[in-house]
Amino acid sequence: MPDNDGQKTASPGKHPVITLLAQQIENLLPQTQCTKCGFAGCAPYARAIAEGTAQINQCPPGGQEGVTRLAHLLGRPSLPLNPANGAERPRPLAIIDESLCIGCTLCLQACPVDAIAGAAKLMHTVIAAQCTGCDLCVAPCPVDCIAMVPATGDATGWQAWTQAQADAARTHHDRHLARQAAEQEAARQRAAERMAQAAAANAVAHGAPPGAGAQDTAARDAGARDADAQAQAAQARKQAIIQAAVERARLRRLADTPSSDSR
Repeated sequence: MPDNDGQKTASPGKHPVITLLAQQIENLLPQTQCTKCGFAGCAPYARAIAEGTAQINQCPPGGQEGVTRLAHLLGRPSLPLNPANGAERPRPLAIIDESLCIGCTLCLQACPVDAIAGAAKLMHTVIAAQCTGCDLCVAPCPVDCIAMVPATGDATGWQAWTQAQADAARTHHDRHLARQAAEQEAARQRAAERMAQAAAANAVAHGAPPGAGAQDTAARDAGARDADAQAQAAQARKQAIIQAAVERARLRRLADTPSSDSR
């Protein structure tokens, strides 16, 4: 069993049977990408279930029906939803108080399905049709201008979410990951070019002619390595900010959940 006290990424095993089973499991998940299961998204959670390192009852958005679906697929007995991962609830919708928004973009970075529109220092707004109710945009907001408002009445779990919505959310998340990867690669290339230019200028300043063959190649290689390191460090800082915010939100949820002693 994994520790539910933080996000985890499932191991990258390549066994074809595990991979196929993980795909089947992921198809039954609601694709909210909320990380409440303790993993970085629905796909890593599905992989962990397939590998036997996670239980089938760690997905609050899927609710008890979601647990039952997974149990049926895997031929296992159903389990109660694990309260450590959160409670089944009506599907919420993120609402931004645009009069308070300062355009910091932290919510844009945290949203796993690009359901927030905006730009730095400009007002942001939620694209309601894309919002999965994951809560991940709430904690990073430094001015607390985002509220999660129940949007499905009394309907919870899969009664508050359709397969079509799950499929759309999965597509948006895939595009989100592809965009992130493209942005990181573009930033890496820009940094590599700057490093190579600086190295070439330094070589010229010290008497080496431009176009010095192996020396230029070495400079470019060194620039690319430095650029990679800088891009990785920037991404790590961004992920640390988001992860810290998610952890604060998780702790707030735990604090707001009545303990068994108080019942």
